Amino acid sequence: MSITNSTERQILIETRVANEGPSIVAAYVLWFFLWFVSGHRFYLGRPGTAILQILSYFVVIGFVWWLIDAFLIPGMIREKQEELRRRLAGQVSIAAS
Repeated sequence: MSITNSTERQILIETRVANEGPSIVAAYVLWFFLWFVSGHRFYLGRPGTAILQILSYFVVIGFVWWLIDAFLIPGMIREKQEELRRRLAGQVSIAAS
């Protein structure tokens, strides 16, 4: 399949990002119900900070992290989507060649 039109290419990429990217609803559900194991951070591809967060729950700071993440989740979603866009753009470019 050859994609020559840049608009078609962008539509293809955005469709795949919507289908394959992380869900903000799922991230918040994980944040709310699995906060104690930092499920949302593992889901969003941040295992390092998830482990740090879990370790910090043994002190008071863990609760603060939980509250801060309520505001950081949208940015993490956007970051993950941009990463997916870059990867898909590379795949589409290779397929168009």
